[in-house]
Amino acid sequence: MNPVIPIQSAQRASTPIHSEGPQIRQERGQREVFCGLTGIIWLHRKIQDAFFLVVGSRTCAHLIQSAAGVMIFAEPRFGTAIIDDRDLSGIADANEELDKVVNQLLRRRKDIKTLFLVGSCPSEVIKLDLARAAQRLNKQFNPNVRVLNYSGSGIETTFTQGEDACLSSIVESLPPIGTSETSNHKKLLIVGTLADVVEDQMMRIFKDMGLESVEFFPGRNSQKPPLIDENTYYLLAQPFLADTAKRIEDKGAIRLPAPFPLGVEGTSAWFEAAANAFEISSTVLDEALSAPRQRANTAIAKHRRLLENKKIFFFPDSQLEIPLARFLSRELGMKLTEVGVPYIHRQHLEQELKLLATDTLIMEGQHVEDQLDRCEQANPDLVVCGLGLANPLEAKGFTTKWSIELVFTPIQGFDQAGDLAELFSRPLVRKEKIAA
Repeated sequence: MNPVIPIQSAQRASTPIHSEGPQIRQERGQREVFCGLTGIIWLHRKIQDAFFLVVGSRTCAHLIQSAAGVMIFAEPRFGTAIIDDRDLSGIADANEELDKVVNQLLRRRKDIKTLFLVGSCPSEVIKLDLARAAQRLNKQFNPNVRVLNYSGSGIETTFTQGEDACLSSIVESLPPIGTSETSNHKKLLIVGTLADVVEDQMMRIFKDMGLESVEFFPGRNSQKPPLIDENTYYLLAQPFLADTAKRIEDKGAIRLPAPFPLGVEGTSAWFEAAANAFEISSTVLDEALSAPRQRANTAIAKHRRLLENKKIFFFPDSQLEIPLARFLSRELGMKLTEVGVPYIHRQHLEQELKLLATDTLIMEGQHVEDQLDRCEQANPDLVVCGLGLANPLEAKGFTTKWSIELVFTPIQGFDQAGDLAELFSRPLVRKEKIAA
C-alpha cells in the first residue's frame, strides 16, 4: 500500500470573522465524512411521490439500504441502477442501460411523479452525463413524470450536501412565474427538509401568530412546488443549503437572517425573525410562543443537570455542528473544547456565531490525524463524530454520539428540544450504567 503523503494545512492561524463571534481556524488534509447519497434517507420519506434512483455501484446500493433500515416487506422510494463491469469496459452503453432501468421502474411504479437520477462517485468517474439523461427521459415521460438529476457524490463534499443538491435541482427546474401568478401579498417559505410532525407543529405556531401564507420546501407533494418571487421571504431550517438558497434568491426571494430552530433560544429567535418581517407585534408573538417555549424549557431542564460542565468535542460531519454547539453551551451548560465543521457559510451562520463565546475554537475543514490528536489531548466527556470514527474512539475509551443520528431524528422546534438534549445525555447515562 502506498504511504500517505501529508497535506499541509492551508491556514492554521486563527482568523476572526467579526468582533462579536469566535475565532475560526482552517485546516486541510484527510477527511472522514459520508457521501451525499445519505440524504436520500430523509428526502424519500419527505417527498412522498418521488423516487430516487442512484446511478452507482453495489457499494452505493449497500450504503443506502443499510442506512435506511427498510423492512423487507416495505417498498421504498429509492433504488440503485448498478454500474457493472460491462458499463465500465464499454461493452454496454451506460445510457441505454439506464433508459431500460428507468422504463422498467416507471412501468411498475405508477405512483412516481418525480424521478431523481442521483449521481455517485462511480458515475462521475466514468463521466456519465446524468443531466443530459434527465433531459432525454423528460421528453419521454413528461408531464406524467418529471425527471431531475443531482450529484450525491462524496468527492469533496459532506453528506448533508446531498439535500442541498437535490433541493437546488428542484428550484432550478421551476418554470418562470407569469405576471398573472404574482401578487403584492407577502408570503413565507420555510426551506429545508423537516419531519412531518415538526412541520405540523411549526404551522400551528405560525397560525397562532396570524401568519397564513406559509409554505414548506420541500413539500410532501412534488407536484405542488412553491411559487417563489420578489414577495417571498424565506427562513432556512437547515444550515447546509447554500446552493438552494442562492437559487431561491436568484428568483427574487429575501432571506430572513436568524439562528436555526434548535433549542428554545434558537427556535424563539427563528420565529421572531418571521414576526419582524411580517410586522407581527411582540405581544402576539409572545402569546403564540409562550406555551411551547415553557414545555421546551421544562423538557431540557433535567438534561442540563447531567450535561452541565461536561466537555464536548465535535468532529466535522453534518454541518449542524455550530447551531448544536450554541444550543449545548448556552442552554445546557456544556463546555466546547473544539467545534469542527466541514465548511462555514458566513452569512447563513452569522447569527449563530454571534451567540458563541469568543474563546470558542471552531475548526473549518479537517486534517483527521491532527484532529484526533487534539481530541485525545482535550479528553472530552462526549465526542460527536461520524460512524467511521465512532468505534475507534469508543475503543480508546471515549463516549461518542453519531452525528448522522442528528440528521435522521426530528430535532427542530420547541417540542423537540427535550429530545435533542436527550440525544446528548443518553450516551453519558449509558456509560454510567455500564460502569455501575
